[in-house]
Amino acid sequence: MVINHIGIVTKSLANSILQWKNTFGYVQSTEIVHNSVQQVNVVFMKKEKSIEIKLIEPSDESSPIYKFAKKGGGLHHLCFYSKDMDKTLGFMKNEKCLLISPPQPGEAFNNQNIAFILAQNNLNIELIDTLERAHIISE
Repeated sequence: MVINHIGIVTKSLANSILQWKNTFGYVQSTEIVHNSVQQVNVVFMKKEKSIEIKLIEPSDESSPIYKFAKKGGGLHHLCFYSKDMDKTLGFMKNEKCLLISPPQPGEAFNNQNIAFILAQNNLNIELIDTLERAHIISE
């Protein structure tokens, strides 16, 4: 497994896109994508020789991250890429990790499966087995 991106919860994608651009030198690499399962809007930011950032905004009050965003947001998850999700999920279970959300299509990943796991020390992990991104912005 390797870290693919860091997920950051925000109250406002528009404000955070500007912050990551102006403060940290990142550029928007995808259009905003709505995740209907989690009721969030997400966008990926990239910077040469750096890890990708996924900004996550609740789309309404039913979103599981709504209260977190309302309090100011912050670090939400580390996303790991694995070539074999099922094998990695089995390994994570043996490591006493808790499956929070079983594999299901993720709109930001062209509907390829994503899963969420809670590891020790309350570390929220997103697991993917694809490098696809939906709605990539042409350069």
